[in-house]
Amino acid sequence: MQRFSAFSLFRHALSHHQNWQRSWRNPEPKKHYDVIIVGGGGHGLATAYYLAKVHNVTNIAVIEKGYLGGGNTGRNTTIVRSNYLWDEAAHLYEHSLKLWETLSTELNYNVMFSQRGVLNLGHTLQDMRDIERRVSANRLNGIDGEVLDASGVKKIVPHIDITSARRYPILGASWQPRGGVARHDAVAWGYARAADALGVDLLQACAVTGFELEGDQLRGVVTDRYGVIHAGRVGCVVAGNSGVLAGYGGFELPIESHPLQALVSEPIKPILNTVVMSNQVHGYVSQSDKGDLVIGAGIDSYTGYGQRGSMPVIEHTLAAMIELFPMFSRVPMNRQWGGIVDTTPDACPIIGKTPVENLYFNCGWGTGGFKATPGSGHVFADCLASDEIPALAKPFALDRFYSGALIDEHGAAGVAH
Repeated sequence: MQRFSAFSLFRHALSHHQNWQRSWRNPEPKKHYDVIIVGGGGHGLATAYYLAKVHNVTNIAVIEKGYLGGGNTGRNTTIVRSNYLWDEAAHLYEHSLKLWETLSTELNYNVMFSQRGVLNLGHTLQDMRDIERRVSANRLNGIDGEVLDASGVKKIVPHIDITSARRYPILGASWQPRGGVARHDAVAWGYARAADALGVDLLQACAVTGFELEGDQLRGVVTDRYGVIHAGRVGCVVAGNSGVLAGYGGFELPIESHPLQALVSEPIKPILNTVVMSNQVHGYVSQSDKGDLVIGAGIDSYTGYGQRGSMPVIEHTLAAMIELFPMFSRVPMNRQWGGIVDTTPDACPIIGKTPVENLYFNCGWGTGGFKATPGSGHVFADCLASDEIPALAKPFALDRFYSGALIDEHGAAGVAH
């Protein structure tokens, strides 16, 4: 049986994508589409794919102002997990994780999903109480999870420092074995290739600059490249720019956009075979198949759209990571960057209808967006195809901010990433 290294699998996937990309060109848009998806990231492309594959809606255009997968999808830090506390979030993220488990086969494209497990560390007595509560809630929802003590953490990650003298002493952790990582932008490539094969038009370098409205009904989108393109329904999946597009429709969303910090080290030999997260310092680390240590921080406290690094946040996170892994202090940093995340007051997404008829939004995922990619696209496709909100998405409707039925996942599921 022929065996492949992780790098050879990555090189094969990249070559496969480049060959597809060279053979594909921006099509001339039609005058009218059944559905237009604004946003060519992972969530938008997944929505288009499931609309075509599951609901047989193929008269679709995905409109992207840059290039496919070039926004947050190309800037995330790859973590996939479903161990959220509240039922509503747990069910949605578990639905997504189950789709991740068969996604490479489904798309006939290697998204490099690796179920290497996710640790959420506990540093205080309150951390450990929260961990026990969350793991118990996960088990009640049929989601795998264990509570580990410090020695159990050490068995999984031998290089971590569990001595009590550390600034962040490790008392234990939650452990989800089915969690892991995936190739950050391969999910967008895979969905784009599969949607393209089903007849979906993918329009790159085309920004939506407004909506064509008739009273409270949406008739199409205004673009800077093709003018007005008409559509029966429009789904907006644009992450940090959701507030801008809502403004085109004449309403506001209860979201804020913040830069989110991350960095990678220079490649080193394999040393870390799982994901380690710490809510106390709001940092996390894993090692990619190329050998980079992928280290992420929290969001910047100020709002903004800058996709650049913030050294004070990075410095704080690196100091914490070195406390946990003293040997990392000798590893050079390769590059740092910022993504843009849109966050709601309860740290959960908005999925469904808006005050404008025929206009739908899927936004507000905060730092949980990447892991939700397949599930988000799947339920949003159901919504756009039927004009009904599927059961998994109902708790995340916009009207919860009027009724007060918030979910409040903020901080409840360990690090929010």
